[in-house]
Amino acid sequence: MGEIKIKNPGLLTLIQDNGRYGYQQFGVPVSGVMDGFSHRIANILVGNNENEALLEVTILGPEIEIMNGSLIAITGGDLSPFLNGKPIPMWESIRIKKGDILGFGQIKNGCRSYIAFAGGIQVKKVMGSGSTYVKARIGGLNGGNLKSGDIIKIGNLEDNLTSTKYRKLPNKYIPTYSNNIEVRVILGPQDDYFTEKGMEKFLSSEYKVTNECDRMGYRLEGEAIEHTNGGDIISDGINFGAIQIPSHGQPIIMMADRQTAGGYTKIANIISIDLPKIAQAKPGDCITFKKVTIYEAQRLLKEVEEDIKTIKKNCISENIIKTSEILLRVNGKEYNVKVEEVG
Repeated sequence: MGEIKIKNPGLLTLIQDNGRYGYQQFGVPVSGVMDGFSHRIANILVGNNENEALLEVTILGPEIEIMNGSLIAITGGDLSPFLNGKPIPMWESIRIKKGDILGFGQIKNGCRSYIAFAGGIQVKKVMGSGSTYVKARIGGLNGGNLKSGDIIKIGNLEDNLTSTKYRKLPNKYIPTYSNNIEVRVILGPQDDYFTEKGMEKFLSSEYKVTNECDRMGYRLEGEAIEHTNGGDIISDGINFGAIQIPSHGQPIIMMADRQTAGGYTKIANIISIDLPKIAQAKPGDCITFKKVTIYEAQRLLKEVEEDIKTIKKNCISENIIKTSEILLRVNGKEYNVKVEEVG
């Protein structure tokens, strides 16, 4: 079992996995990662199961001391990661050793990064998930955001370093994050609660992300969307990406920590593959909505799943030993041995 130590937690650093499914009927939110694509790819790049727990970092990244040699991958928004003061690449596996310091700088794009460790983060599961839901203080490490001095257990890198592969995501699959975001939506389930003018406004207007945005939901501001007879309904279930429209006409996008049910009309739902775009949106970013059919959404999702299958097969390019440094263990002690070509 390896360890990492949180020297500075940053703004909001959480342990998350795919989420806590099957308990919404009891009022327990799903939680889990905000950006599912970045989560899956980070784990693939270090050879983990796609659903392994990792660190979700928001806006201002942490400073982490590496207590044991391992392999990491950082995906998602670019928060300028560095190792021992030197910039490191994203979307590929990186060898780290005992004593290394991982940190982050300024935001270049997006707002959330994901840090996966080979072997995953070892955390007690609550209702089948290690995800942190801060409001209920469940999951993760003590149910909250990480703090200075926290020690987190991670999996060990294999003793035989030569068996650990270097993986890199091909450039064509790396997302680009913009300040102007178009997301595709499926209308409903209460789109008939809006006037024709209201629907037109929704699909033709630009909405700005306000400062009231967090893991529960994003409040937007822009052209008011007109109801036929108010925005209240009998409470029903809420999906990730559901777009609520209260009586004031301003949209609210429901995110990973959303409540399980709500009593505002839902004009549409963002399609699955566009949820990561919203997860990387910051206050001030602008969002527009484009209507698609459920059949288009299913086709697009199938294409992404096929891409991920291809990535899993083809992203292994060479041995991580290319770094010319070998972790050697003798009698329980670790030695970093540099290899030089001679002759």
